[in-house]
Amino acid sequence: MRLSLPCLSAVGALAFAAGSIVFAGSASAAGVHYAALGDSYSSGTGAGSYDPASGGCNRSANAYPKLWAAAHSTESFKFVACSGATTATIKSGQLGALGGSTTLVSLTAGGNDAGFGTVMQTCVLDSAASCQSAVANAKGYMDKTLPGRLDSLYSAIRSRAPQARVVVLGYPRLYKIVSGCVGLSQAKRTALNGAADALDTSVSKAAGRAGFTFSDVRDEFAGHELCSGQGWLNAVTIPIGSSYHPTALGHAKGYLPAFTGSTKRSLALKRDS
Repeated sequence: MRLSLPCLSAVGALAFAAGSIVFAGSASAAGVHYAALGDSYSSGTGAGSYDPASGGCNRSANAYPKLWAAAHSTESFKFVACSGATTATIKSGQLGALGGSTTLVSLTAGGNDAGFGTVMQTCVLDSAASCQSAVANAKGYMDKTLPGRLDSLYSAIRSRAPQARVVVLGYPRLYKIVSGCVGLSQAKRTALNGAADALDTSVSKAAGRAGFTFSDVRDEFAGHELCSGQGWLNAVTIPIGSSYHPTALGHAKGYLPAFTGSTKRSLALKRDS
C-alpha cells in the first residue's frame, strides 16, 4: 500500500465530530457503521473457517473485514462480500447493507469482471502463448470496459451511503519472479503479474474518480507471493475455488494492515475536511 502503514498497536487517537467516529489507543471505533462489500478477496475465500450461513459466499472468520471489526468497537458491522461477485452482482445484491448511517465501506471488485478464473485456468492448463493471449484479452477488458462498470458501482455506493468513507482495496501480484520455482513457467508468472498490475491500475483510477481511497496491497504482499518460500497466497488447491486467493495469513498480515492504514488515513481526511 502506498499510504503510510502504522502498526495496529500504534493506532493513535483520531476523532472527527461530525461523523462521530473515534479511534483511540484502545482501538475503539465508537460510532462507526461499517459495511464490507466485494468479491472473494474480501469474503475470505481461501482463508478457511467459513460461516455456514454464508453458503457459497465463503465468508471467513479470518477475512480482513472480520479481523478489523473484531479489533474495533463498531456500532454496526455488515459483512456481505461474496465469492464470485462481480461489479453487477455487488450492485444488485450487496448494496442493501448500506444506508444513510453507514460511515465506513470496504470493497474489492473487478477481478471477476475481468475473467480472473478463466485466465488462471488457461494459464495453469494451456501453453504460455495461450496464457499470454488470455491475459492480453483481460487487459483489454480492464482498459475499455471495466472502468465504466466500476464507475457505475461506485456511483451506486455513494448514492446509498453518502456519508461513508469508502476504501477500495486492490489485488496482490501472484508470483515472485525467481528461477527454479516449481509450477508455472516464468513467462506465465510474469504475464499474470502484469494482469494484476493492470487490474490495480484500472481500479485505482476509478476509485480516484469517485473520490474513494484506494489501498494498494502489493507492497504488503511483496516477498510473500507464490514462489517466495513465505507465501501468503494459495497455489492450486482442492477445492479449486480457493486457488490463488490469500490464506488466513495473507488476510492478517497483508490485507488487514493495508485496510487499517488506509482507514486511518481516510478518516483523518474526513476529520480535516
